Amino acid sequence: MAAAPIHIAGERLMLDPAGVLHWPARRLVCVADLHLEKGSAFAARGQLVPPYDTRETIARLLPVLRRYGPQRLVFLGDSFHDGQGCIRLAEADRTALIRALDGIEVTWVAGNHDPAPPVGLPGAAVEEWRDGPLTFRHIPQPRAVGEIAGHLHPRATAPTRAGGVSRPCFVSDGRRVLLPAFGAYTGGLDTADTAIAGLFTRGGRAFLLGGERLYSFPLAPRRAVSSAALERFGNQDLPLLNATRLRSG
Repeated sequence: MAAAPIHIAGERLMLDPAGVLHWPARRLVCVADLHLEKGSAFAARGQLVPPYDTRETIARLLPVLRRYGPQRLVFLGDSFHDGQGCIRLAEADRTALIRALDGIEVTWVAGNHDPAPPVGLPGAAVEEWRDGPLTFRHIPQPRAVGEIAGHLHPRATAPTRAGGVSRPCFVSDGRRVLLPAFGAYTGGLDTADTAIAGLFTRGGRAFLLGGERLYSFPLAPRRAVSSAALERFGNQDLPLLNATRLRSG
């Protein structure tokens, strides 16, 4: 895969087509919004969906960890779909996740869906995490600089000869970067939505995820968004737009 370099607060970061951020100078990988056990949360409410989302998400994470061999892995919040998600993990999935995290310094940033530390998993839980000029948090803050954030599940549509192609994406303007949601059962919010566009008042770039590379195009400047609008976004469940990626077993 061909990762794309960007610079935030003077630091060179790599955007990987798998939907993760790599900080080579710190041997750090960052991933946002796994929403593990979202399927079981839906099932508890009577919405029956294939129960394979956690297994699929962990399977997608493993080659990323093998590719970069990170010293630190930062989960950028909403790693679980709710506060009890880590307790509902199937034993096989729990074992696979613990094995994948072995030997890595794991940081669990709190999300609005999972504000409490995960139970029985390695790593340290924090509200936000800072390293040098960069701040890793779940919900982006207006006017922040040097910010790595998730929460908004950015998605954009790129024009092609065959029509528009809509994919999850990174969004950046040199001051911050929003990560796409990594989980198998995560929908997306269009970059034209005020919650995202309002963070990039000077414009920015979207980096659509492709099979082996990213596809980048500019975003126009927009009016600023409020912190309250960003908070409200977290109270809704996005549709399961990525559910078609799941294997049947």
